[in-house]
Amino acid sequence: MIETRFHAMPDGRRIAYRFTQGEGPALVFLPGYMSDMAGDKATAVFDWARATGRACMLLDYSGCGESPGDFAEGTLSRWREEVLALIDALALERVVLIGSSMGGWLMLLVGLSLRDRLAGLVGIAPAPDFTEWGVAQMDKALLADGQTVWEDNPYGPEPTPTHPDFWSDGQANLQLESEIALDCPARLLHGRRDPDVPWDISLQLAERLRSADVQVTLVKDGDHRLSRPSDIALLLRTLTELVAAPEAAD
Repeated sequence: MIETRFHAMPDGRRIAYRFTQGEGPALVFLPGYMSDMAGDKATAVFDWARATGRACMLLDYSGCGESPGDFAEGTLSRWREEVLALIDALALERVVLIGSSMGGWLMLLVGLSLRDRLAGLVGIAPAPDFTEWGVAQMDKALLADGQTVWEDNPYGPEPTPTHPDFWSDGQANLQLESEIALDCPARLLHGRRDPDVPWDISLQLAERLRSADVQVTLVKDGDHRLSRPSDIALLLRTLTELVAAPEAAD
């Protein structure tokens, strides 16, 4: 068992992470909204990396999982800063970003900052721009007025909040409106029965990525989480093929 460690940010934030050393490019798993590094997919990727001798990092964004802080202060920009700080602290020269749901949006923002250090992208039901297409017009007005919007949570007993700072920061970081200047290989996995993120978002993302090496895999009976054994097996096969590609290794 690899113990959880903490990285101290300059402003005092403490970011929980787990890291296993190995061959590169290093795999970096980015959880979804209100998720953490203890999830099934993150754990499976980490265990696979250890078993195959590959470098891998998991983390909890501030205010999530084992990282202290107020979730209400979380934004994409804030969490991007934390991911980049850990990549630099661990001196990861080449990185494959694996983004689940909101993490699939964050991986684009992190990737644009990494530039040539980015070796590949794997999106699992990626949800770029969900503050735009996933929020009702009436709720946008409330958020713009500084109010938190609460919605039913199909994955737990507590309602899901959207805080005004997260929403406004998301609106400032929309990606699907123009070309996304990333040229690395990208693999996007999406369930056709995803009730939260329409599967055509992955098709839109594939069109917007500048890279010519983009593949979308649709799982006909797949849901949003894609965490069944068959879904995780697909994810690990995808990673195996991607990290073995010459483009990712260069």
